[in-house]
Amino acid sequence: MHKITKIKKSNLIWGLLLLLFAGCGPDVVYEEYVTIPDGGWNKDSMASFHVKLDDISHYYDILIDVRNKSDYPNSNLWLFVDVTSPKGKTIRDTINLYLANEHGKWIGSGWGDLFLVQYPYRRNVKFAEPGEYKFNIIQGMRYDELEGINDIGLTIVRSEKSGTN
Repeated sequence: MHKITKIKKSNLIWGLLLLLFAGCGPDVVYEEYVTIPDGGWNKDSMASFHVKLDDISHYYDILIDVRNKSDYPNSNLWLFVDVTSPKGKTIRDTINLYLANEHGKWIGSGWGDLFLVQYPYRRNVKFAEPGEYKFNIIQGMRYDELEGINDIGLTIVRSEKSGTN
């Protein structure tokens, strides 16, 4: 009976430490992934994300997450990112993300034949108005069906830049 008590106390201590360290990580406000169909990412298809932001007093970092398979035929991924504000104003960015280094080794973390890379799209963003923002991501690789991309994700975290203006 004495050993069980020690194990329980040990598990409790480890659990509390895990919660403590988890609380020190980034403050994730939004995180979602869109799975790309097995046949490939059609040039006319978009990954859409609808983000409701009520608290505009903080700064945010916007990240784009890419899960690619080991058979992805390129070292980079061109994306068109459209962001539409609650009042309907849209901006478009064209970005080039590298998924492999100059030696062909996949960047990011991976297991099996799947690799995840998280890219900063915009840092220290101060949203102008509360409401729903729409993020549409389209592949810009000039393939009718781009194969080898498993998922596209969008993550928004509260920035380390503090305060309000």
